[in-house]
Amino acid sequence: MVYLQFGDRDALLLAAAADLVERELIPEAGDANFPRRARVLAMARHFARHRPFYRAMLTGSCAFPMTRALNRLFGSLLTMTGLRELFGDLDEATAQDLAAMITGGTGAIVNEWVIDADDPLDPEELADRLLRLSTVLARSHPALAPTPAGRPR
Repeated sequence: MVYLQFGDRDALLLAAAADLVERELIPEAGDANFPRRARVLAMARHFARHRPFYRAMLTGSCAFPMTRALNRLFGSLLTMTGLRELFGDLDEATAQDLAAMITGGTGAIVNEWVIDADDPLDPEELADRLLRLSTVLARSHPALAPTPAGRPR
């Protein structure tokens, strides 16, 4: 029955991961009414609490589909309106590319932390890292203003 429903073991594991995210992570970190730090910290605590599962998923045969699923999750937390507020008037393709770059980078940091960081994981440290990066991005500007030498940045 399992193979009829999911096709293979990797699809079953991905479905289990999606269920875990939907049941635990989204309710904890997905509420836009909560302060940003609280949401990022809830996400970090979720990954720390389930580290053995996520570490196995991110280093095993389904690592690529798991990484893509996590990137979609992180992407769901970004809005095109929010990106345009931070970076100015972006065309749709540039906004989507920027969202992919930000979510892929966030995923890479979370993956590295879950897989390689020393025990015990420190959710506060990961939250601080991600929030520092978002602060840097929020201060940047998309305009390719010329440098003093007259070249685009």
